[in-house]
Amino acid sequence: MLFRKKRKQEREPYDEENQIPVIRSSICTGEKVAGFKDIHTGRFEEVMVIRNQRDMNEFLGKYAVPEERVRKEW
Repeated sequence: MLFRKKRKQEREPYDEENQIPVIRSSICTGEKVAGFKDIHTGRFEEVMVIRNQRDMNEFLGKYAVPEERVRKEW
């Protein structure tokens, strides 16, 4: 099969009660990493690297997170 039908992107769950979505950005390099931070322990779970707006939209869509709920940390 040469061309395949695109599958609808399924939303992956995360623990909304115990985790918050976070974008970590390096002050030195500018590298951005998306993930989830545990509100009790402060532990950060890295999910993906954000290189451009397309990656950001993929993160937001994959986890059904509104952009205004994402915290930014440096």
